[in-house]
Amino acid sequence: MKRPTITDLAEAAGVSVATVDRVLNGRLKVREETARKVSEAAERIGYHAANAIRQRVMADLPEYHLGVVLQKERHAFYQSFATEVQHAAAQMRDCRMRVTVAFAQSSEPSEVAQLLLQLGGKVQAIAATGLDHHDVTNAVSALRARGVATFSLLSDFAQGVREGYFGTNNMKVGRNAGWVISKLAPRPGKIAIFIGGHRYHGHTLREAGFRAYFREYGPEFEILDAVVTLETRQLTREALVGIMARHPDLVGVYCAGGGMEGAIAALREADVGERIACVVNELTPESRQALLERRISAIFQTPLRDLCTELMATVVHTIENGMAENPGQRFVPSVIWTPESI
Repeated sequence: MKRPTITDLAEAAGVSVATVDRVLNGRLKVREETARKVSEAAERIGYHAANAIRQRVMADLPEYHLGVVLQKERHAFYQSFATEVQHAAAQMRDCRMRVTVAFAQSSEPSEVAQLLLQLGGKVQAIAATGLDHHDVTNAVSALRARGVATFSLLSDFAQGVREGYFGTNNMKVGRNAGWVISKLAPRPGKIAIFIGGHRYHGHTLREAGFRAYFREYGPEFEILDAVVTLETRQLTREALVGIMARHPDLVGVYCAGGGMEGAIAALREADVGERIACVVNELTPESRQALLERRISAIFQTPLRDLCTELMATVVHTIENGMAENPGQRFVPSVIWTPESI
């Protein structure tokens, strides 16, 4: 397949070759709308100078800097999250958005707070995942006083201080997980639930929604006390192995937080087939394979592309217009995957 030429680009953009030449070389002023059409066409057809065209078109646009704090740098889900944030930034057309991603090396709230404050001196807004803890709230308050808006991602924190929350409605996710397990469990029995920690607001809401569903529609099931896994696969695996040994009437498992890889490993080792219904959060290579093997029953996935696109638009609006008097929430609907939808 031959490389697209300047003539191909002009045809794709619906302009003359001379206009494309002016955009490429900046010799004469070209209307912004026309220059943008050429830039978008260049990206669409894979023109070799697409990046240079885009930079020239965006040179006069305002530049903003967003800091993002994520967890677990090696985890597939957070790697995808970082990629989607950068993708959403690259799609902005009315500004140049730079993104700096920092990964917390632990789940300690003091580390998240420190990362927030470190980024605060370099960026105009911050979006972060983390625990709901007074150290984090104090950091967000300090940033707000300096005019740096902070957005919570996936699991809410610093309510009333942070600028906004972006993620799924975790209470609804928990209720939906309850519905799935109640329908797929082979019979009434015990159900195990795993959370990353009591300070993860999202995990707490998922557990609350899960239990609320069963109180209302599945009183014949018994929900065991939640097990804290600290978001680690090893603790989750060991805990589930012990629960299966102590409770032969276990019919369901809900991983409301991280560590689902450990639950998958325990179910695979025990070879329980579909005798235990299991629901986890986030589609990763490991959870996808487990779903194909029918080791787990369903996956609730956060639509990261939609979330990041909406986040970018809100960040720009906040930078340009100031922080809101009443911080709010932006829910994105979760996507449900089953073995038949992979």
